[in-house]
Amino acid sequence: MSSTGPGDQSRADVELRLPADSAYVSVLRTTSAGLAARLDFTLDDIEDLRMAVGEASALVLPEAEPGSDLVGEFFMRPGELTVQVSVPTTAQTPPDEDSFAWQVLTTLATKASASTDDHRLTITLTMRSSLQETSS
Repeated sequence: MSSTGPGDQSRADVELRLPADSAYVSVLRTTSAGLAARLDFTLDDIEDLRMAVGEASALVLPEAEPGSDLVGEFFMRPGELTVQVSVPTTAQTPPDEDSFAWQVLTTLATKASASTDDHRLTITLTMRSSLQETSS
């Protein structure tokens, strides 16, 4: 496992590229769950992560350019998984932080942020295992 994160300009531990269509979000959610299980997340943590990834996808997909890809990047650390969900876009405005989807996302994730640069809309969320938090 890598000890680096998305801010380190290094490569993701896992990268998944899918058509930017809601039909493929389940693949991204399942990948997230599998990686979280590998990091010994609890079943509740895994389900929270699946929902958070679904909400992040729901926020970026409406902004995706037609025919483009939805990219999921996963950065793994012991007891922690950071997921970046991004699409190419012409819109340069981040998601509405007052929206229901954003509220759900920030409630489920340990940390969440959105950025728009280089014509990409990216949502980054970090989840920590509840087992990790109780042992710290």
